[in-house]
Amino acid sequence: MRGPTDKHNLVIDAPIDQWYDAIPLGNGLTGAMLWGGGRDITITLDRGDLWDLRPTEGFGRSDWNYATIRRLVEAGDHDTLVAMYDTPYRDCPYPTKLPPAGRIKLRLGAPVDRFELDLRTAVARGGVEAFCSAVQPVGMARLLGGDMKLRLEPPDYGDAEAEPTFADWGPMTNLRYPSARLGRAGDVRWFEQTYGQGSAYAVVVAQRDDVFAWAITTNAESDDCVALGRERVAAALDTGFDAELKAHTRWWRRFWSRSSINVPDETIEQHYYLVNYYLGSASRKGAPPIPLQGVWTADNGRMPAWKGDYHHDLNTQMTYWSYHAAGHIDEGASFVDQLSDLLPTFERFARSFYDCPGAAAPGNMALDGQPLGGWNMYSCSPTAGAWLAHHFDLHWRYTMDGDFLAKQAYPFCSAVGVFLDALMDKDGKLPLSSSPEVHDNRLEAYMTPNTNHDLSLMRWLFTSLQDMAGALGLENDATRWRRVFQRLDDFAVEAPSSKIAADADWLPTSGGLMLSPDESLTESHRHFAHLMSIYPLGLVHMEGDERDRHIIRQSLDTLDLLGSGQWICFSYVWMACLAARAGMPQRAVHNVRCFIDGITSRNGFNVNGDIHDMGLCAFKGAVVTLETNFGAAQAVHEMLLQSWGRKVRIFLAIPDAWSDASFDDLRAEGGFKVSAKRKAGRTVHVKITATVEGELVLADPFDGASPRWKGKRPRRRDGAYICNMKRGDTFEGRV
Repeated sequence: MRGPTDKHNLVIDAPIDQWYDAIPLGNGLTGAMLWGGGRDITITLDRGDLWDLRPTEGFGRSDWNYATIRRLVEAGDHDTLVAMYDTPYRDCPYPTKLPPAGRIKLRLGAPVDRFELDLRTAVARGGVEAFCSAVQPVGMARLLGGDMKLRLEPPDYGDAEAEPTFADWGPMTNLRYPSARLGRAGDVRWFEQTYGQGSAYAVVVAQRDDVFAWAITTNAESDDCVALGRERVAAALDTGFDAELKAHTRWWRRFWSRSSINVPDETIEQHYYLVNYYLGSASRKGAPPIPLQGVWTADNGRMPAWKGDYHHDLNTQMTYWSYHAAGHIDEGASFVDQLSDLLPTFERFARSFYDCPGAAAPGNMALDGQPLGGWNMYSCSPTAGAWLAHHFDLHWRYTMDGDFLAKQAYPFCSAVGVFLDALMDKDGKLPLSSSPEVHDNRLEAYMTPNTNHDLSLMRWLFTSLQDMAGALGLENDATRWRRVFQRLDDFAVEAPSSKIAADADWLPTSGGLMLSPDESLTESHRHFAHLMSIYPLGLVHMEGDERDRHIIRQSLDTLDLLGSGQWICFSYVWMACLAARAGMPQRAVHNVRCFIDGITSRNGFNVNGDIHDMGLCAFKGAVVTLETNFGAAQAVHEMLLQSWGRKVRIFLAIPDAWSDASFDDLRAEGGFKVSAKRKAGRTVHVKITATVEGELVLADPFDGASPRWKGKRPRRRDGAYICNMKRGDTFEGRV
C-alpha cells in the first residue's frame, strides 16, 4: 500500500488545551483545527487569502529606498535605519495575514477522551468526524454519538486582554475592525466581517440533524458573500456527508499514490507522512502558497507572529524543499505560480527601491508581494530573489517541463539576473552584503562584500541561467550570463595565516567557509547561510576535489565546536541535510530526531523552541512556523535519494540502523521516478521509470555486485550505469 497506514495516524489524548496541539485539517485554501476537551470542542476556521493588504505606513516616502540604506550605513546611523525599516514592521499592524476567521463551538452530550487524525483520508475524529473537503470549498462534520449544541463565534477585534506571547505582534484591536454582523435563519448561522479597505468575508454554518457544514467566502468571490456561503453549505448538505466524504477520500487516495517510503525509525516515518499531509492540506495549485503558519494561523487572541508573512530568508524556501522528491508537483506549484504572477510587482520594486532594471523580491512580503520591512539588512537583501529563483530551477529539473522553463522559470530567473548584474560593480561586488540574521539588527550585520551567502546565490544563479539559456537555445543569453559569472570571486575560505584564525586559535586551523572575506563564524548561530554553497545549492560537494571535501569537513567541524546553544528548529534539519550531502548518515538521522523529539508540539507542528527542555538550544518558547517540518521531510529524501548534478544516487546517506529500508516512486532530477529496496544492509532492487526523454546516470547502488536486468539494459562508465531513456521506459536491476 502506498502512503500512510493506520500506524501513522496522529492520536492525541484529550484534552487539547492549546491551539498549536490541535488536529489540523485543510484543502489548500481553507483550514480548520479541532481541539478542546470534556464536552467542549472548538473548530478553529481559517482561510489562506484573508489578508489586510493596506500598505505599511511610511513606506511611501521618497527616501524609502536602497540609496538611503547605503547612505545611512556609511554614516553609521543605525537609529534612523531602525525607524525607517524595523519600527514600521513592528508598529504598523498591516499588511498582515488575518487571525483565524472564526470558531465553531460545540457542547457535546458526552465527553471526548481522545482525538485522531486519519492521514490516509484526512479525516479528524474527536466527538465529531470532520474533514475539509478536498474537492469542494466546504468543511463538514458529523456527530459521533449523543447530542450537541452548536454556536458560531466571530473573532473578537474588541478584545485587548489576550495574553501576550513570544514573537507578539500585539492585540487584534490594533486592526480597528468593526464587530462582525451576525445572522441566523433556522439552522443556518453566519457572520460577515469587514476588514482592510473594502474587503469582507463571511463564515456560514448550516446544520441538519447530526451533520453540519461550513464555508468561508469573500467579497472577492461574490458581492454577497453570505449568500454564496449559504449556497455552498446547502449544496454540501444536499449531497450528504457520505457522498462528500467519498469524493474527498478519492482525492487523498490519488495524493498518497504518488510515492511512499519505509524506514525502520517509526518516529521519523510517521513525521514524514504527517508533513506530506500538511502539504496536501495547506498548499494547492490555484491557492496561496504556505506562509509562516499555513492555513492554521495562531488562535490565541493576538495578531499572527511576524504578521504570518512570507519570509524569504529561509522560511518559504525550506517550506518548499521537499515536494519535488515526493512527487507532489501540483501542490508545490502553488509557490512558483505565485512568484510568477508577482514578477511584474518585483520588477516595479527593483526600479522604485533599487533604481535597477530586472526583478527584486522583498525579504519579507505580503500575499500581494509588497514589502513589510523588518531588519533592513535581510528584509531588503538584494539576493532574496535569487534564493526564490532556485525553486524555479528545482521545479524545472525535477519535471523537465520545457513549457515551464520557457514561460515561468527562465523569465523569473533571468529578471533576477538582470537586476543583480545591474546592482553589482564591475568586480562583481554588491554595494552592501549580509548573511541572514548574523549580528541580528546591528550595523555589524553589513559585512565586507560579498558574503558567502550572497556570493553562493549569485554564483549558483548565473551558472543555472547558463544551463537554462542553453536548454532554450538562447546562445547570446548564455554568453551574457557566463561573462557575469566570471566577475564573481571564489568563496571566502579560512586560511591558516588569517587574523581570525590567530585570534580564535581553538577553531579549525583552515579550510572552512567564512561568513565574508574578512569574517568567520566564531559563535553559535542559528542560520547556516554561509554554507549555502554546500546545501541547498550543491556548488561544493563531496564528489568534487579534495579541496571541496576539506571545505565541507572543516565547515561542519566548526559548527560542532561552536555548539548548538543558539540554534533553533530549522538549524537541526538544515544540519541533517548538510550531513546527508556530506555522507554523514548518523549525524543526519540524529539531527532529524532532535527536531522531532524536542521541537514539535503534540500534533507535530514546529514550535521553534526546545519546549521539552532537552538541552537542544537556549530558546524555550513556543511559536509555530511550518518550514522546519518540511525541512525534516527533505532530510529524509536526502538520506534515501540524491540526484543533484545529473546523477541519481540511491541510499547514499543511510544510517547503520536502517539496514532494511525502501521507497517507491520518489522523484529525481531529470524527470525520473525511482524505487529501491535495501535488505540486510545491501541494496537489492532498483527500478527507475522515465517521465521524459533523457540520459540516466545512476551511481552504482549494488556495491559492485552484478545485477539481473529487466527492461532497459545500461552500460558502465566511470563507476556508474548509463542508460538512454525515452518517456515510459523502465530500468530495473536486482541482486
